[in-house]
Amino acid sequence: MDWALVHKVWEKWAPNSVGSHGLPLKAALLINHDPTGPSRLLSTIVEQEGIKVDAMEVSQFLSFVRRNKLETESFFIGHNQYLVTSIHESWFCARCINTSKPAGEGAIVMQTAAFIFVGLYDGSIGPASRAMVAVDQFVLQLSRRHL
Repeated sequence: MDWALVHKVWEKWAPNSVGSHGLPLKAALLINHDPTGPSRLLSTIVEQEGIKVDAMEVSQFLSFVRRNKLETESFFIGHNQYLVTSIHESWFCARCINTSKPAGEGAIVMQTAAFIFVGLYDGSIGPASRAMVAVDQFVLQLSRRHL
């Protein structure tokens, strides 16, 4: 894995997609994860922006993904609990069920051969569409480099 290249792609993408008001994502998290690899290879947080999660939170989230019971279980990222609302071949969307924000909050989780990418956003349909474009752009940049 070329970690320098992953970091370079992240550094180029994140300032235009994650952070302050007006950007498509309020937070993003990139986790290296190979579900077919040996169990001794632990998943780690490669990059994060707009959120600070620790190894225990990532471990619990990855357990949720591995169990593959997306329709019947919820997951946590930070203090927020999410319920999956739509499932697709390599990604799924979820809505926060304990938010205090009137427009709500959502998450887009996309899995590649080597990573799990989580994009968090505030709002509903319009913001979800913008968030999906931002997530897709980052994953596409990684896949172009065969990562």
